[in-house]
Order: sequence, then structure tokens, then C-alpha cells
Amino acid sequence: MAMRQTPLTCSGHTRPVVDLAFSGITPYGYFLISACKDGKPMLRQGDTGDWIGTFLGHKGAVWGATLNKDATKAATAAADFTAKVWDAVSGDELMTLAHKHIVKTVDFTQDSNYLLTGGQDKLLRIYDLNKPEAEPKEISGHTSGIKKALWCSEDKQILSADDKTVRLWDHATMTEVKSLNFNMSVSSMEYIPEGEILVITYGRSIAFHSAVSLDPIKSFEAPATINSASLHPEKEFLVAGGEDFKLYKYDYNSGEELESYKGHFGPIHCVRFSPDGELYASGSEDGTLRLWQTVVGKTYGLWKCVLPEEDSGELAKPKISFPETTEEELEEIASENSDSIYSSTPEVKA
Repeated sequence: MAMRQTPLTCSGHTRPVVDLAFSGITPYGYFLISACKDGKPMLRQGDTGDWIGTFLGHKGAVWGATLNKDATKAATAAADFTAKVWDAVSGDELMTLAHKHIVKTVDFTQDSNYLLTGGQDKLLRIYDLNKPEAEPKEISGHTSGIKKALWCSEDKQILSADDKTVRLWDHATMTEVKSLNFNMSVSSMEYIPEGEILVITYGRSIAFHSAVSLDPIKSFEAPATINSASLHPEKEFLVAGGEDFKLYKYDYNSGEELESYKGHFGPIHCVRFSPDGELYASGSEDGTLRLWQTVVGKTYGLWKCVLPEEDSGELAKPKISFPETTEEELEEIASENSDSIYSSTPEVKA
């Protein structure tokens, strides 16, 4: 009998959570940032979901958020026509980068010296963070608002997605190398540096392409419209979430659906694996973030595996290592998830 997921719920946001990102692994663990329509991006400890702080300063919905590799800086993209760069240790705002329209996406180079932005004005902008007064470099070519823009190939190239097109750009020459066209709206894009893999979602499809050539590798079809997908760092699994409130987990090699369960009380907008691959985070229209174990029942973070006592005949079940707070509504998730081995889902609010 399979164990059922016991998620950690991170509350605090008051509107839909539309983007999330993990830092790399640092001496202090790894961190998670969330973008929300409430205009107040939040920083959390990545493995527990514990709230660290809220970045205050935006005057509109925050559509994109990211951390640099060592989690010393954060960047956010917002509907107030600005991108902001923050000190992720102190929470102080370091700079505000004015744009001409809504900003949707931000991404640091590996050395944290440059910030890439994109948004509704169809332009990619590259800011030199060591020269905040300097005008950004601009790359034009998109024909609709930019949803996601990412550095790739050791920051030598840029990947960007608008409504139905994904484009690959050369950083040095600022020119387009190649593009992919889709017959429906691209909902998300993830870049995996190890192996140079690009994960693209559109409609019910989860497609994997080479980030270098944009050539297709493989694709999966989900039972519902997918808004976001993430590939495990070891490329064993992928997870996806979308309009039917469910999370889906697939075997990356065989394409077999391994798990599916109701993950939230509203559409899922974003899902990402942690840098160590031990958990994945999801963000939803319901205003919460949830953390899920990749291998259910493993002792990790706040999850503690309690082994069955000898001769008791009980199955092992995952526990949370500090007192649980339960919600009545969680009964609904418990009843819908498969192979339940106990009646109600304990859930921790981090």
C-alpha cells in the first residue's frame, strides 16, 4: 500500500501565489521565494517552509520572483511597472528598475552581476547591477508579452517565452538563434543546466527540449490543462500541476504516471523541485504554498518516518516532527488522495 503525501502548508499570502523559486544549496541550507498577487513576496527556509521575511515595497501584484544561487539577493517582477532587487539577508530594497509596462519575469546570472527582465512591453532587458544608473541593454523581437526569460548555457544564451513562441538568443550578439512555435499558449518554462534541458508546458502537454538547439527530446500528455512542471535534479521524476487542482508525478524515463492527488483548493500556478530533489513546492490560486516529499515517508526536514513497532502489524506512516495543526478542509484532500492509510491528513502550517 502506498503512503499518502502529508504536505507542509505555508500560509501568509492573501491572494493567489503565481511564481516560486528555490536558491541553490548554501551553508545555511536552501531557500524559497514566492511571488503573489498580494504584492508581498515572501522568503522561506526551503526544507521546512518556515517564514523568514516579506519584501515590502511593490505597489501591485508581483508576477515573478527569484533568488540568486547563494540566496544573498532576491529579485521581483511586478505589475507596478518595476523590477526590484533586494538584499535577501537583511530584506532591504537595493534598487528599483523602472519599466514601461508590467514586468513578469526576472533572472540573475550565475555571478549575480546581471539581471534579465521581461514583461508586457515585449522587450528583454539586461541590467548591469554594478552600474544601476546605466541604461539596460534591450533585445526586441517578441511579438507579445514575455512570460518567462532565463539565462542558459552558462549565461551565454537567453531563453524567453511569449504567448505561443519560445526563443533562444545569443547574449554576446543580442540576436535570435532559433525559435519554437506552439499552437496554444505557453504556460511555463523551466531550465535545467545539467544536461541543458528546457521544460515547456502548454495546454495539457509537458514538453522537453534541448536548451542548446531547441530540438525536442520527449513530451507527456496530462489529463488536465497544466500551468507548470518541474524536472527532478536527477532526472528521475517530473511533477506538474494545473487547472484541476491536482499534482501529477511521472517517471521521466518511462512516462508512467506514478502519483496524482488533489494538491490545493484552487488551480496550481507553479511547481518546482528543491535543489536537492528531496521535495517539491507548489503555489496556488488558493493563496498557499505547499511542500511535498519526493519519496514519501522519508525522514527529511519536518517529516519524520515512524517505523512500525515490532509485531504490531501497523504500516509505517509519515509523521511531522512537531505538533500538528489540522484543518477541517483537509479532510477533503485526505478523502481524494489514493491509498490512504489513516483517515485524516495532519498538516503543518509553516
